[in-house]
Amino acid sequence: MSETSRVPRLIVETREADPVEDPLLWASRSWPLAWQRKGDMLVGAGTEILRLDVTGPDRIARIAASWREIMAAAEVDDEVRVPGTGLVAFGAFAFDDGSAQRSTLTVPSTILGRRGGRHWITRIRNARAAAPDEAPQPSDYGSHWSATLGPGRMDPAAHGDAVREALAAIEAGEVKKVVIARDIAGSVPVDADLRRLVRALASGYPDTWTFAVEGIIGASPETLVTVRGGEVTARVLAGTRPRGADADEDSAIIAELAANPKDVDEHEYAVRSVVDALRPHTSALASAEQPFTLKLPNLWHLATDVEGTLSNGSTALDMVRALHPTAAVAGTPREAAMAAIRRIEPFDRGRYAGPVGWIDGNGDGEWAIALRCAQFGVPGETTDRGWMIDPDGTRPVTAHAGGGIVAGSVPEAELLETRVKFRPIVDALA
Repeated sequence: MSETSRVPRLIVETREADPVEDPLLWASRSWPLAWQRKGDMLVGAGTEILRLDVTGPDRIARIAASWREIMAAAEVDDEVRVPGTGLVAFGAFAFDDGSAQRSTLTVPSTILGRRGGRHWITRIRNARAAAPDEAPQPSDYGSHWSATLGPGRMDPAAHGDAVREALAAIEAGEVKKVVIARDIAGSVPVDADLRRLVRALASGYPDTWTFAVEGIIGASPETLVTVRGGEVTARVLAGTRPRGADADEDSAIIAELAANPKDVDEHEYAVRSVVDALRPHTSALASAEQPFTLKLPNLWHLATDVEGTLSNGSTALDMVRALHPTAAVAGTPREAAMAAIRRIEPFDRGRYAGPVGWIDGNGDGEWAIALRCAQFGVPGETTDRGWMIDPDGTRPVTAHAGGGIVAGSVPEAELLETRVKFRPIVDALA
């Protein structure tokens, strides 16, 4: 849908459905569309009914404005009425205003949903269509596959130089914190069934947001924002340690992480950026005074939950626009940190560290930050590394991992942190 075209009138019907053991079997093998956490999930299937593709600094605002018009024009018959039913669009947005990567919101013809033991199916069509699309059918998983991965544009030595450049910017007073990422790159078989990757991540990291939208697939521990019935919540993660070998080592790691001034400062910057972004949109806002430690299979994080009541009718996309990029993935002050990232990193992050999630016909939704993820190429698309799909056997894939640099950061420790953060996606790709 172009921004100048007439707003489509979407016809939406949601009905209770018999339980489906694995809704991913209905998703596309090469281009899955899914959102999952703790067994709750949304899986897009069938044809694409609507698509918004935007680039540029006002991309999220333009998508949010278009979605308001689409919501207003839609005819929705929803007998289930739980989060994720009715009209739903999936989105994946570029990290940077200047990114060449598209920010996309897409509506599939069929959505299979599961939440709290309830199952449903949503069918969506354009009112101008002569007839509904044919119902999609499940397909068995393809054969097992693995990726070939190696250094990207920023190898470990270059990452050390980048961290030192970031520390120089901090010492010069340019920024207080800046997040520096590095990349790894490679390929997978061109016919790889990417649903296997989604399933592996959801199984291995059930407490995270497992997502597959627009070829970016990952398991993010960080909620950007959730909007539901006028309430807004966000979870901030900043400050990281690898898990210990046993309970005693874990206890020592937790104590050290919670007391480390570098990590505490980094976390405080991230929390403050979220609170400052939400405050103009809320009538009440609260966050804990002290962070808690969040346990993941391979990491400990300092974490803080922020909760508020919306005061101005904002949608989930409006909140995404207000919050992104947070200090957890960019730095502080925001604009100075973004300028430093553009200068220091030798690549376009694309959708890595950008917002990924879904929004419904009421403006509610769930959005995470695209972390612990990999971006897969599509046929005919040239990546920032100059790659295109090889029709004879391979498909490009790029993954990123980063860490917040503040005064006192040590390059060798920051490199170790990226290695730990790469583990979920690298293990799943292997």
